[in-house]
Amino acid sequence: MGKYFGTDGFRGMANENLTAEHAYRIGRFLGWYYGRGSQKARIVVGKDTRRSSYMLEYAISAGIAASGADVYLLHVTTTPSVSYVTRTEGFDCGVMISASHNPYYDNGIKLMNREGEKMDEETLRLAEDWLDGVLNVEGVDYPDLPHATGASIGSVVDHSAGRNRYIAYLISLAIFSFKGKRVALDCANGSAWNIAPHVFNALGAETHVIGNAPDGLNINDRCGSTHIEQLQQYVREHGCDVGFAFDGDADRCLAVDETGSVIDGDRILYIYGLYMKERGKLVNNTVVTTVMSNFGLYKALDAVGINYAKTKVGDKYVYEHMTKTGDRLGGEQSGHIIFSKYARTGDGILTALKIMEVMLAKKQSLHALASPVTVYPQVLLNVRVKDKAAAQADADVRAAVKAVEDALGDSGRILVRESGTEPLVRVMVEAESQERCYDLAKSVVDVIRARGYAL
Repeated sequence: MGKYFGTDGFRGMANENLTAEHAYRIGRFLGWYYGRGSQKARIVVGKDTRRSSYMLEYAISAGIAASGADVYLLHVTTTPSVSYVTRTEGFDCGVMISASHNPYYDNGIKLMNREGEKMDEETLRLAEDWLDGVLNVEGVDYPDLPHATGASIGSVVDHSAGRNRYIAYLISLAIFSFKGKRVALDCANGSAWNIAPHVFNALGAETHVIGNAPDGLNINDRCGSTHIEQLQQYVREHGCDVGFAFDGDADRCLAVDETGSVIDGDRILYIYGLYMKERGKLVNNTVVTTVMSNFGLYKALDAVGINYAKTKVGDKYVYEHMTKTGDRLGGEQSGHIIFSKYARTGDGILTALKIMEVMLAKKQSLHALASPVTVYPQVLLNVRVKDKAAAQADADVRAAVKAVEDALGDSGRILVRESGTEPLVRVMVEAESQERCYDLAKSVVDVIRARGYAL
């Protein structure tokens, strides 16, 4: 990860860590970088419903236009819609202004390449160098970037038609009518609020919507995929067949079955992975997960003969693995699910449509489809340490981890990893009971402390 851009963009508290000046300068860089050839660059920009998203949208658009590129505004839309429009309409790059599932006072800038994928590290590094005033491209220093003048100044135009084409694309992917199905949607007062209901209504569902009154300050506030309790209660009280909860920019989705139980990303991967395998569509017979997926998912996949890969935490790493191997399905427990045949990023609304497809194709309830996956209890203990690498490499610590592995056998697992942003070693154990998880995780933490690594 870079100084400003992490695994999911440049994120921080609006006008503190991420300011309008940052946005303007990023816009200046993008407009110049993609406009270095003979043709004027075209850049598409979307945003979520945060109050600060408007400020950052105007700032980055001004910067892009000042460097001579044209800006196409999707306005309030989802991250996957920006990805779709970028790759299908020939844009040089895409920008999404959002802090995803974070509170309203945070915001972020996500950059995508012309294929709608997360921007490559080299281009992000150049953008960071420009922010720090040390940009050098092909041996030339750029203490400043040229301003466009006269007719070379870029234009800023409305492109809500692109968002509408994305909605039509989602509708076109459904192979069944949703008529007769009572579907609850929690739009998190975010990007999905004016997209997801249109899609489900068009497909004939009896659509019930909550979290669809954004005011700039209530995005993800006790709603959406990070606060799913409201949707659980709604599904139970209104007798819905299923519920779907999105996050602020709708690139993730969690589901609620007809009993009000949460169906997380791991269970979604199992449900759709098995459906693909049964139809001969599961390329490489493999589902891509992260190391944080629940042990119960792996047991369930083993039982039906599906292989799995494990990547570092982050949908970015899941997608990178999928592009290398050609695997078609991957994701995270948090609800970032990637269907690489249809999208280049996690797409919450697409995920909801795919779950509906399995329910209708197999004529089963979501509860029945998810029942083969037994979620194992999990305990995660964090230890602040002086040296993350040394703590994990210590012979006594490794012996303690091995002892836990031996004790668990095939009835659980232990994962020890370092935080990417803090001086922490994380010890995670999954086993048949919460008490055993805690005791085994603590046995490793105690050795880390005894060896003098803890702060």
